[in-house]
Amino acid sequence: MSPGTARPASKGALTMSFLAKRLAPGESLIYRGRFHVMQQIYAWGALLLLGVILVGVYIWLREMVRLNTTEFIVTNRRVMLKTGWLSVHVDELTLGSIEGGEVDESILGRLFGYGRLTMRGRGDTHLHFPTMASPNAFRSAAEGARIAEEDRIAGERREPPASTPLPAG
Repeated sequence: MSPGTARPASKGALTMSFLAKRLAPGESLIYRGRFHVMQQIYAWGALLLLGVILVGVYIWLREMVRLNTTEFIVTNRRVMLKTGWLSVHVDELTLGSIEGGEVDESILGRLFGYGRLTMRGRGDTHLHFPTMASPNAFRSAAEGARIAEEDRIAGERREPPASTPLPAG
């Protein structure tokens, strides 16, 4: 998938996400991150193995709420991370302020394609994403969007002003 296209919406394609409803005018979604199936296996495993006691039900419920209320996206202007349900917390970095990203993948993460991503912004700004599927693709989408934004801004600066014809005389 090229950085300029949005990841096809999975389940819930009929409803707009929390973050998609809050895009600025002219802002478009470039990439939507998602959780890896291993996070769901953890929740379902806890329910099946520990479900006999209330602890498994609690772990399953907590993980299902977390998985269904966390969003992370790349737009043509910023990278956003939304967590929470009753109390919502949204972090964002503008594309111009991104200085780099760090992907942390365990051995299992490398085998199954999941890991953690931390994006660094100017100053002491860090955006810590939860374990996600394809963290390198998410980082690539953010970098591609950042480069496209820089090229767009540089192109605007290079355009000469419209010349006005000189009077004949």
